[in-house]
Amino acid sequence: MKKCFLLAIACCCLTTLFAQELSKTNEVAFKAGEKLSYKMKYGIFTAAEANIHVEDSPIQFNGQPAYHIIAEGKTAGTFDVFYKVRNRYESYVDKNTLLPYFYAENRRESNYKHTDKVTFDHEKKTITAAKGTFPYSADKVFDFVSAYYFARCIDVSKIHIGQKLDLQYFLEDGVHTLSITYVGKEKMACSMGTFNCLKFNPTIIPGRIFKKDSKLYLWITDDNNRIPVKAHVEVVLGSLTMDLTAASGLKYPLNPASKETD
Repeated sequence: MKKCFLLAIACCCLTTLFAQELSKTNEVAFKAGEKLSYKMKYGIFTAAEANIHVEDSPIQFNGQPAYHIIAEGKTAGTFDVFYKVRNRYESYVDKNTLLPYFYAENRRESNYKHTDKVTFDHEKKTITAAKGTFPYSADKVFDFVSAYYFARCIDVSKIHIGQKLDLQYFLEDGVHTLSITYVGKEKMACSMGTFNCLKFNPTIIPGRIFKKDSKLYLWITDDNNRIPVKAHVEVVLGSLTMDLTAASGLKYPLNPASKETD
């Protein structure tokens, strides 16, 4: 499966927050107008950038209002010269359940191109995509984008260190399971400051990018926003780091434990 480094890590990170029993809290952690920006660095070099934002959908599904969530990623600097990437992912989710109605992706990665349009029927438990119709048995199934926003609304007040959590998501040709282990609480610095965070260790599949013993760690703000501020993973040569560079339109104040100084 071809993906740029940033989207490979970002999608993994943004969907592996915490799926403890997949029961949503009463309060949604985000609102229309939220915008988040990230940079992916390979060593000291900026390899790629990603932006993700939430809008009120002009389209209703089954007569229900929805959020329109858009995630975009592109390579930067020298990486853009040798392997140009322009990817866009969109998800329409129910404002109450946060389950996806429709998902679309448009990937342009060097000479590789891929598009897909995915429809979720949660009553019939089927997913219709470019490669066919796929039944599923899980209570809740998401796409990459909707999984991230649903996961931000999970109650993790009773989570304990070492607990493994699972999340079901659809990608291209089937439903997959992503497992995440809760590591504990830790302060983590990013471009926007130092934050009190929850630390997670999502599982990754070894391959062309990742080593057999590669570890992926993800730090989420330990507040009502629950947004990733940092991710780090070892690759075949070196390591990649994802860093939160901007956040606006948040539903709750983003309060750093201490601000970075120039």
